[in-house]
Amino acid sequence: MRDASAWSEARIANEEWLGPWEGRQPGLPDLTWQQRHTPQVFTAMLRALRREAKEGRCLPFAVTYDGDLVGQVTVANLVRGAFQSASVGYWVDGRLAGNGIVPHALALVVDHCFTDVGLHRIEANVRPENTPSRRVVEKLGFRQEGLHPRFLFIDGDWRDHLCFALTVEDVPSGVLSRLKA
Repeated sequence: MRDASAWSEARIANEEWLGPWEGRQPGLPDLTWQQRHTPQVFTAMLRALRREAKEGRCLPFAVTYDGDLVGQVTVANLVRGAFQSASVGYWVDGRLAGNGIVPHALALVVDHCFTDVGLHRIEANVRPENTPSRRVVEKLGFRQEGLHPRFLFIDGDWRDHLCFALTVEDVPSGVLSRLKA
C-alpha cells in the first residue's frame, strides 16, 4: 500500500510510453489516463491482485530499481491440472527502459514459476508493433507461436497480439542464465 503514490507518479509520467499498450475492459467509462492511475486505483488494483493471488490464479510482483518502484510483472491466468500454465504481463518506467530491468525481472519471475511454483508453460502476448516488448521476450528466448487476432481491447478497439511462450524444457538451466551467458 505504501507504493500507491510511487505507482501513480510512474504511471502518469509514462502515459506516452505505456498508453498505447494498455488494455482495459470495454464498456467502462472513458476515463483519462490520470484518472485511471490515481493512488486510489492502485489500492483497488492491489486488493484485486491479492485476492487473485490468494485464490492461486495470479502472482503479482513489483519491480524495483535502487529501492524505487519502477515497474511490475504479473503472472495471471494461472491454471493448474494438466495445463500448468500462465500468462505474463510487464511494464517498466520508460525513463529506465533499455537498462535490462524488465528482462532480468521477467527472467527471475519465469524461473520462479518453473521451479517453486511448478508451472510448465509461460505465455506472453505482445502487440506486433510493440518493438521494445518484443525485444524483451526475444532476448529471453521465448518462441513466437502465432498470432491472436483481435485478442485484447486496447485504445478503443480489439487489437491483434503475437503469442510468445516458453516451457520448462526450453530452459533447463533457467531463463536468468541466458542473460548471464
